[in-house]
Order: sequence, then structure tokens, then C-alpha cells
Amino acid sequence: MGHTSFQFDRRTFLRGGLLTAGALALGPAYYERAFAAGPVTVGPGPYGPPGPFDANGIALPKGFTSREIARGGMPVAGSAVPYTYHNGTDGQATFPTLAAGGKPDGGWILVANSEVPVPGGGGVSGIEFAPDGQVERAYRVLVGTTSNCAGGPTPWGTWLSCEEYDGGRVWECDPTGATPGIPRPALGFFNHEAVSVDPVNERLYLTEDKGDGCFYRFTPTDYPDLSAGLLEVALVDRAGVVTWARVPDPTGGGGPVNPTRSQVPGAAKFKGGEGTWYDDGIVYFTTKGDNRVYAFHIGPSRMDILYDKNAIMPEPPLSGVDNITVSPSGDIYVCEDGGDLDICLITSKFEISRFLKLDPKIHAGPPEPNPLKGNETVGVVFNPAGDRMYFGAQRSFAVGSDQTPAGVVYEVRGPFRKRPSAASFEARLNAQKRIRIPKYLRRGLPIRVSLDEPAGLVATLRVSVRGSGGKRRTVKIGAGKTNVAVRGRAALAVKPTKRGRKVLRGRKSAKGKLTVIATSGSGRRTVLHRQVVLFKPRRG
Repeated sequence: MGHTSFQFDRRTFLRGGLLTAGALALGPAYYERAFAAGPVTVGPGPYGPPGPFDANGIALPKGFTSREIARGGMPVAGSAVPYTYHNGTDGQATFPTLAAGGKPDGGWILVANSEVPVPGGGGVSGIEFAPDGQVERAYRVLVGTTSNCAGGPTPWGTWLSCEEYDGGRVWECDPTGATPGIPRPALGFFNHEAVSVDPVNERLYLTEDKGDGCFYRFTPTDYPDLSAGLLEVALVDRAGVVTWARVPDPTGGGGPVNPTRSQVPGAAKFKGGEGTWYDDGIVYFTTKGDNRVYAFHIGPSRMDILYDKNAIMPEPPLSGVDNITVSPSGDIYVCEDGGDLDICLITSKFEISRFLKLDPKIHAGPPEPNPLKGNETVGVVFNPAGDRMYFGAQRSFAVGSDQTPAGVVYEVRGPFRKRPSAASFEARLNAQKRIRIPKYLRRGLPIRVSLDEPAGLVATLRVSVRGSGGKRRTVKIGAGKTNVAVRGRAALAVKPTKRGRKVLRGRKSAKGKLTVIATSGSGRRTVLHRQVVLFKPRRG
């Protein structure tokens, strides 16, 4: 049995050239309301149409302004340490900076990929912003990799950078640049484009940028450790129901010898998988080859088409669909590779509109005979507060005799709206401050967490030990988690690890740091801490 080309039954999902009311029976409440009201429409959007081009060659709605942050091949302005920004910028994410004690201090880090196809010429850069938005430093996060296209942030605070070539890998990176990036071969060797994380069910979803690429799911053996796990590929029937099959050889022969996309008969084929983003139980992803935006509903395991350029009204605004993000308001922002060099958005009322547009003269990209002719908008993402948007233009400002695409990163500020339900996500931790070591080794440390919305929990207990050379380092002596989202009061036990049993053996006492990460269904995260003293009772 050969593979099947992935096509929905158009009679079910696309009627009369439009996505019709009721076509998506499940999904977020705002989409249910939208489809009950009628089909896709093109409109001015929540902010009105883009105005004239500004000094940066960007057309924005009234009330919005742009600022250049970094340009390829040039020093990043404001950085305390001189840093020349990478060429060919692509996928991006932001991370809050943390003060002592692990609480956000109001600043943030922007990480961005470098999609340079020269072997070893790609990588990742980071830019750190102060709470007032001023650049404080720029630096290298990942070096020596190739064609780092998109990727995705993790709920535990790392950046997954994807290499887009046959045999490409996913690299897990520290956004601060303090530690080197780590390859994660268990996630497969293939033309990686992007990855998103479901923090509730503890799985990752990956896209593949090939004309006959697949949609993958990865289940870590010990979430959030990505060093081992199960890689699966999606099979989709004509009703959109998704089942999963194990990929026999995730390494794919290290390249095109035994590609992962050809290992499972019947695997669904997607025409050039691009960006992906998780939000509130749904994984959104795009395919550039047929200009579609998909929504995979995790609970019912069903896939729908949210947008199809070739199946809706004349003059659709979105083409060359690429990177994607979901804003704090719940609006879906989609970049264009080519097309009109737009960034479009799909609102909660399922209205599609242009948010911004680039001046085709200023941002023309390299001309012939450069094979990377043309340009694309990339890396759309919001800062943690949701009041600043970042994006790049990958091949703007080509330089040199070979017209090397420099690329540029911009910040957009303005009256971005917020999701009505975006109240602060709160969680409260109840745990013993002292526990006997023998009791901990037998039963673990019981904890309770009170939650005001559904969330998954990951708990760790660490102690400081003295290693070789007298240097101190932290060691994980306990771990616990919930596999599904819970609301109200959740109870779990932090069980001792093998290393923990070894560390505690023979010790009279130890001061531990308990950390609990609560991640809501919409991806928001709260980190809780508690000091725990482990001790042995005195005899007699």
C-alpha cells in the first residue's frame, strides 16, 4: 500500500468554494461562534487597513509604529558587548528574563534563527531587552549548524531550533546563551521546519518542509527531557480523523537514504509544512505548497482546514503561508513567503485581513542570478506581555558582489488587544517544609497545588552537592508530574530519582529546592518554589 495524498472530502469541509458554517464542529469557543455565524470573509480586521509605508518600508494600521532592531551583517545597536547580527533571519520566539528567585523581572529575550544554507553557517542569535524595551545585549546562542529555519519555544524555557535540510536535526538551546545547544536526534533526522509543544498532554508536534512531507508527533520518555521518546507520523482519513503510527527509524539513515516520510505506508502527505503553534488544545500549522492553515484538535484527534487560498473568495489576502503565531488576543498571525510580503491575521470572528505590508522596493530581496531571489516575512511573535510584536524580513538589504541576503528584524508597537479571559494565571503550592530522608526515600514528597484554570504540572526537587574540584552544582533528587490537565486542587508525589537515592545515602541532612511548573492549556506558565529540608532523625 503506497502513501496517500492528503485531501479532505471537499463536500464535507469546503462547500461552494468557502469554509461553511458548521464545517468545524469542534474547536475553541470563538471559532464555534464564528462558523455558526457564516463563512470566511475578508475585512479590514480589528485595527483597520495598513496605512502608508513608514521610514522602514512597513505599512501599518493607524496607531502602530515600527522600530528596526537588528540587521544582518551589522552591529546590534544598544548591545553592551558588540555583536554583528546573523544573515538570513527566520523563526523567532521570546522568553521572559528572570530575577533572583526565578520570577520574571519584566524584561525578555528574543531568539532568532539564521537560515544560511552553507554547512555550518546557520545558528541562532539572542537579543536581551530591559523592562522598558531597550536593547541591553546581543549574543550568539547556537553555532555550527545549517539552515536553521523555524522551530518553537518550550514551556520549560528553551528554544528548539530546526535545521531545514535532508538529515537536519532539532537543537535545544538555552535562550541566554549560557550553555551550548544540544542536538535532539530522537526527534528525527529530516527537513525540519517548526515544532510546537502541548504542555498538557506532554507531546511535541513537528512539520516537514517537503512537497510530500509529513506531520509528526513526539512523546518524550521522561517529559520534558527530549533525549529519548517515541516519534510518530500522522495518518488522516477523509473525514479528518487522525491516527498515529510509529516511525521505525527516526534517524532516516542520516539523510535521504531512508527518509522518515517514506517509512510508514498511508502516512498523510502535506505540501510543504511550515510554521506551527500550540494554543488551548489546538495545534495550528501551515503548508506553503497549497496555501493552507490547518488546525489539529488534540482532544478529538481531528484535523480541519482553517484557511485555503484556492477554495475561498476572489482575491484572498494570504498566500505563500509560512510562520505562524497565536497572539494574546487569540488572533492568528501568519507570515508570507513571497506573495505581497504581508503579515495577515485571522480573528476570532474568522475574518481574514492584512495587518502589515512591506514596501516591495525597499524589501525587494536579492535579484537574479542569486538563487535566493525574492523575500519573505518571517518569525512573527509577541513579547511575553503581548504589547510588542517582532518579525523579520529574511532577504532584505542584500549586500556584496554576490548579493548576500542580510535580513532585518523589526519591532511593532501599538494598541494590540488582549484575550478577554487573559486574567493572571494563579497557582498556590502546599508542601512540607521538612521531611525525614527515610520517609522521602520510601514514599516521596507529597505536594498539593491549587489551580484557577486547567494546567499540567511538572515538579522537581534539587539539592546542591560538591563535585570534583570542589565546585558545587545542583542535582535533581526527585521528580513528579501530572499527565493531564487538572483544575482546582491537584495532588502528586515527588518521587526520588536513582541519583537522588545515591546522593542522600549516608547524609544526615540536605537543603532542597522544590520547583513546580504549572502550564495552562493556553501555554501560560507559573513557576512555584519552596525550600525543603531533608533530614535523618536522631537515634535514642
